[in-house]
Amino acid sequence: MMKQENEQSHARNTPNPSLPGLNPIDPSRRTLEGHTRPCEDCGAVNWDFDISRGEITCGDCGLVAEENVPDPGAEWTNRDNGEDRSRVGRPMTYTLADKGLNTTIDVRDLNTGIASRHGMSSQARRDWRRRRVIDERSKTRKSRERNLVKANQFIRDRSGLPAPLQEEAARLYRRLSGEGFVTGRSIAGVTAACTYLVARQEGLPRQIPDVAGAFDITEKDLSRLIRQVSRRLNMHKITAPDEYFDKFMSDLGLEPSIRTPLDELWNTIRPHDDVWQGKKPMGVAAALIYKAASAAGSPRTQSEVCSVANVSEVTLRGLLRIIDGLLDKIRQYQNLQ
Repeated sequence: MMKQENEQSHARNTPNPSLPGLNPIDPSRRTLEGHTRPCEDCGAVNWDFDISRGEITCGDCGLVAEENVPDPGAEWTNRDNGEDRSRVGRPMTYTLADKGLNTTIDVRDLNTGIASRHGMSSQARRDWRRRRVIDERSKTRKSRERNLVKANQFIRDRSGLPAPLQEEAARLYRRLSGEGFVTGRSIAGVTAACTYLVARQEGLPRQIPDVAGAFDITEKDLSRLIRQVSRRLNMHKITAPDEYFDKFMSDLGLEPSIRTPLDELWNTIRPHDDVWQGKKPMGVAAALIYKAASAAGSPRTQSEVCSVANVSEVTLRGLLRIIDGLLDKIRQYQNLQ
């Protein structure tokens, strides 16, 4: 009798390869434990677990037996797209001088209330405060590290970019600093140039006056640094007028419906790059928006459009004449066909 019970116990604990849900050793099948009964529709015992959906389904007929099932497996929190499966530590970031890899003694942990709850005496708190000061000073002992701290602060506080683009701007500045480009130049100016170029590369262009004002530098200095940085990093890119459409339309309070005729107008002149390339893209965008808004019954004055695009009315009128001349030629050519 005892031998029979041992055999039954051994049979229960032995994985059965014919029943995919009874193998407790395989981590990928742990969530299938307990689903050993046959399927209610087809009678098969072939359960599959969809991790992304959290569903347990029949592998033969597709019946969903259970949904919203949590995955008990280990969570992979790797943020660097590498092979390291470590589940601890903060992600690396270029917006911190040490990339966020150094240990930081938080001043909040040394407050009287928190420290007392952890059994820390007043003498120990004073010692740790002194260690914290020494630790902070050691991180910015070199001038390059101090400049990185200042530059990253500029990017976080003044760029107005989303977090991923702040990362890219900080990475560009770090590269320029490592190559010695920043030496003899303004930190604010170089960070402003990195901000402008990153925004332009990602299709979120910023106007030079806006960036210069945010970083407290002159437009002339910013323009010069943009040229120097773009040559150094080989980031030459022709900014198309349509990259400014959304911003200018929002600033002018135009309806989204105007975007349709505006895009049609832009698609008409886009192939004729000899007309718009080499000219200020903000001016071309302003001229196209002025024409599209007027044609759609929501006109804006030239003064309003020029104020938003930061171009003169003389420039706007000149571009309007060029665009009107091109459209006339296109219509004449179409009439001859």
